[in-house]
This record gives sequence, structure tokens and C-alpha cells, in this order.
Amino acid sequence: MIDLSHPKNQIHCVTSFQDLVSTPFHGDVNAICWARKLSGDFAEIVKKVELNGNIAELDQEELCELKLSEQGQLAREILLNDLKLLKAHGASPILNLIKCYDRDDAYPFFPTDVYSFHVDRSPVPTDTFLCTYYGESSEIVPNSQAEQKVLVPEIRDELKKLYRGSDEGFESFLTEHFFDLHYRAKPEASPISLGLGNLWRLAVDHPESKVLPCLHRAPKEKIGETRLLMIC
Repeated sequence: MIDLSHPKNQIHCVTSFQDLVSTPFHGDVNAICWARKLSGDFAEIVKKVELNGNIAELDQEELCELKLSEQGQLAREILLNDLKLLKAHGASPILNLIKCYDRDDAYPFFPTDVYSFHVDRSPVPTDTFLCTYYGESSEIVPNSQAEQKVLVPEIRDELKKLYRGSDEGFESFLTEHFFDLHYRAKPEASPISLGLGNLWRLAVDHPESKVLPCLHRAPKEKIGETRLLMIC
């Protein structure tokens, strides 16, 4: 179950997929959760797939071809149904097997990889959907408990040294290199784990959004453990 001992005004919980996709974001609510306790052996699916590299997409055909136990088959049916629901909604979900994501070390003082709290941005209205079925789960943090990194004076000074251009073009530089999408949790922040099996809808930064975008990040994976994540 979701731990709502954290600030509750950010998260709205629902009990069906229809409510997940139809409930509007409003006020401080920028994360909607279809809280679920799933049956089935998702670990079996992860172990059955040979992963070459650190991340790979598990396509539907490959998923259907796996020889699975009864519990593995139950997990597969849940995955297939989630894919079906999201596609019918107009989304483009993918199943990822993840050992780890690539780290960004181009700018040591400002990594822009998915392990950093960040927001998603789109030029058109859309939402981010995600669900972790196995392994460490993603995290979100209330907007009030984080600060945009490009507004932190010492970080901004370093970015200006990196930029070395006219003042007029600095903000465009930040956007073009995605620096403005990243946030730093405040010392008192309490990140919220999204848990296993819960299907989430997170607000995205787009021109028609009426709420702040949801700050989220990928977890630090356990060594030797592969995550199974659906995202779109």
C-alpha cells in the first residue's frame, strides 16, 4: 500500500483505471495513483529474459512466448492487460528491463540523468504513466520540498561559466540542455516511493497544464537485481 504519511495534498488515490485516466489534476495534486496489490510471479518473467546490456525493451511477442509457471502466467496476464488498457487510452507504453540507466558525468556539478529529480516536458498535453512490477521503485517528491537547480546561486554561477555567451541567450541555453528540468531536494524533504504494482499518472510540464509538473526520479538499483518497469 502507498504510504500517505507524507504530504497528502500531492497524491490522489483511485480504485480503477477509468478513474486514473479521467480524474483531473487540480490544486496541489499532480500525482494520481491506482493503488494495487498484484498477484503473480514477476520475478520469474525477469529471470526468463536474457538481458544484453543495462536496459532493454520487452516486447509483447517475446512476453507471450515465455514458458512460465502458473504464477508467472498470472503476472504476464497483468502486464498484457495493463498494456492493453494504456494503448486503448491512446498511450504508447513500453516494458523495460533495467539493470541500471546511463549516468551523466559530462557536468560533474550538474548530472542530468534520470537519477536526478526531474520533470517531464511536452509541447502538447500529455501525462506520464508508470508502474514498477519488480525491483526498486521510482520516487516522487512534493514540489514544495525541492528547488529548481538552475535557481541555486552556486549552481547558476557554474552554468554561466559553462555557457560563456550573451546574457540574452542564457535561459535558452538552460532549456536546450535540459538543465531547467532538474531539481534538488531540500534537506528536510521526504521522497515518496511509488511502490510495486501501483499504476501512476504524473503531471507533465506542457502549455495547457493547470498544475505544477510532478518531480520524480529513478531509484538506485540493487546490485544484481533487474527492475521491470512499464512507462509511457
